[in-house]
Amino acid sequence: MIAAVTAILTHPFGRLIAAMVLTMAFVGALGLVMVYVERKVAGFIQRRPGPFEVGPHGILQSFADAGKLISKQLVSPMGADKLLFWMAPILSLGSAVVCILPIPFGPVLTGMEVNLGLILVLTFSGLNTLALCLAGWGSNNKYSLLGSARAVSQSVAYEIPLLLAVLSIAFQTGSFNLTSIVESQARSVLSWNVFCQPLAFLIFFISGLAETNRAPFDLPEAESELTAGFHTEYSGMGFGLFFLAEYTYMAVICAVATALFLGGWGAPVFPGHWWFMAKLSGLLFVMVWFRWTFPRVRFDQLLNICWKYLIPLGLINLVITALIVKVVS
Repeated sequence: MIAAVTAILTHPFGRLIAAMVLTMAFVGALGLVMVYVERKVAGFIQRRPGPFEVGPHGILQSFADAGKLISKQLVSPMGADKLLFWMAPILSLGSAVVCILPIPFGPVLTGMEVNLGLILVLTFSGLNTLALCLAGWGSNNKYSLLGSARAVSQSVAYEIPLLLAVLSIAFQTGSFNLTSIVESQARSVLSWNVFCQPLAFLIFFISGLAETNRAPFDLPEAESELTAGFHTEYSGMGFGLFFLAEYTYMAVICAVATALFLGGWGAPVFPGHWWFMAKLSGLLFVMVWFRWTFPRVRFDQLLNICWKYLIPLGLINLVITALIVKVVS
């Protein structure tokens, strides 16, 4: 039995299937944990207890919410394009799951080792923009359409500084392989890229907030303006898949930031996947903290931050990095 399992896991196709199963389990657990954490953090920041009734300190509230979403009826709006309408949440979550596969959570804990893993993550994360566009267009709702238009404008703009920050690290390390980038920072804590590329880290993290539609850049789903934005017409697990995809993309951004800038699984003592998860959890906490601390910006301010500040700073940082790499080599 053990020999058969080993043979399956050593085969590339079997390893990929196992990685997909584990990734789906990780995504499901992530959704349950993040729903609880976000509500509790929001409660503490606003000086209230947050979820408290379902289970000890409300720890079972996420399971109750999941059961509620699963039990709700799936409704298609009148006049909606049903194919596009239901394709959107599946595409959003599916592309997010693929993004997790090439991320190295530990020395041997990588779902799919790819030389161009960083390119794969950036490519499939871009499909989320298409999913939001399909959701708005297929819903036959003016608020959904406005939300998807905002999402496309925001994502197209902020992908540029995000790519500039990533290219700075790729130039420095000479690789798009996430495992190789992590190993290049293994000498000591001071060799982490966040210390030699602090501007790139700042640009990457701010752009990641905008790419995942998180506050203060949550314009595509501004409840006070668009009633919910691109997912206004979704109910039950249609909404649940979008909700789960948002948390998954948050984890992807934080995991890539950990690999690119924070040394991945490296640490002063006992390096391993637990350090990667600790850094990932810390960045997720910062994202949640930002949501309940900073007010939502206006849409013109959102684009001005990108085009007037992040892109010029990203270009300057990339040019300086390229010159230093050229001189050193």
